[in-house]
Amino acid sequence: MRKKEIDIITLGCSKNLVDSEQLMRQLQEVGYNVTHDTENPKGEIAVINTCGFIGDAKEESINMILEFAQRREEGDLKKLFVMGCLSERYLKELAVEIPQVDKFYGKFNWKELLHDLGKAYHEELHIERTLTTPKHYAYLKISEGCDRKCSYCAIPIITGKHVSRPMEDILDEVRYLVSQGVKEFQVISQELTYYGIDLYKKQMLPELIERISDIPGVEWIRLHYAYPAHFPTDLFRIMRERNNVCKYMDIALQHISDNMLKLMRRQVTKEQTYRLIEQFRKEVPGIHLRTTLMVGHPGETEKDFEELKEFVRNARFDRMGAFAYSEEEGTYAADQYEDSIPQEVKQARLDELMGIQQQISAELSAQKIGSCMKVIIDRIEGDYYIGRTEFDSPEVDPEVLIRRPETDLCIGGFYWVEVTDADDFDLYAKIADYHE
Repeated sequence: MRKKEIDIITLGCSKNLVDSEQLMRQLQEVGYNVTHDTENPKGEIAVINTCGFIGDAKEESINMILEFAQRREEGDLKKLFVMGCLSERYLKELAVEIPQVDKFYGKFNWKELLHDLGKAYHEELHIERTLTTPKHYAYLKISEGCDRKCSYCAIPIITGKHVSRPMEDILDEVRYLVSQGVKEFQVISQELTYYGIDLYKKQMLPELIERISDIPGVEWIRLHYAYPAHFPTDLFRIMRERNNVCKYMDIALQHISDNMLKLMRRQVTKEQTYRLIEQFRKEVPGIHLRTTLMVGHPGETEKDFEELKEFVRNARFDRMGAFAYSEEEGTYAADQYEDSIPQEVKQARLDELMGIQQQISAELSAQKIGSCMKVIIDRIEGDYYIGRTEFDSPEVDPEVLIRRPETDLCIGGFYWVEVTDADDFDLYAKIADYHE
């Protein structure tokens, strides 16, 4: 063990990652050496930032806690702390079940960890973070919590009501991150379109994005986790007019049949969903849409699933993820519906839906062969530079593989490339002699 060294392990989503990065900055300020997600932890203290969204994520978090609890028991670790969503939801139960953990914190009281280490929280550093991403991009969290009442979702139980960050605070953070070399911002929250309603009494996402785009040094802004009901349509104009606002929208639709949308309490209809997709593509030419769909929710019939498949074929999403329903205690669905669809049926539907999307993705990728696209370079792997277009978010979307030329490319640099080949998801390209 190395004294004054702390290992931070982050599980779950990018919103958790931002919390870890803020904690890391504070720990470094008070004299600790901090490593993140190290495969071979050697510090005397470990902090696990947990996820509690669905069954698989909870299991991963529990297994990670138990692994480190074993190290704590064997004397390989001096202190073990746990924070995040799982800890927020099951604080008392976990403390009883895993006594090897020195202290459990929720999602929002992690500042107490510094106090328990005998250190002070530095409020003047509240917008500063130690980035765990490549230095040219960062996640930008604009709010916490969610006021939606979707039947299946435990997030409002864990995170509470929607709380927007003040706009000036967000803009100050963007300026700080630009000063640290960040060029690309992934704007995230539980639900983007609700931003501002609590603070300003109206949807303020369009104004926020416009003001971020005005900041010198902001090259790309990409939007994640929007909700289809009451979408702020002024955002279309900003996406269309601002070159540094990526023509990309991550909007979770979950289903399409009116029966399922009602059972899921989604506050939107099939007709409204189709109309919104049409409006996106009309108002923002060239936009790439990412969505998430769910199969196996209680009440989903074969007819509902056939409608969902037809929707995927018709909408031809540029990016799509899907998952099978997992009953979460305390949710409306767990209280009101019977989880009667067998797991093997859920998995079969999931596999079939993703098979349809894989074919669509392959066709859409093939259409890009011969085109000239702007990419940002993330890293080098073997004989390739790995980049992304404005239509690709880190970790979840396709990448562009560029065989390493004689001249070196800069990590974090922008280049124009010509697409030479494609597979089901990724593109292959060469540096272009020209650009559009």
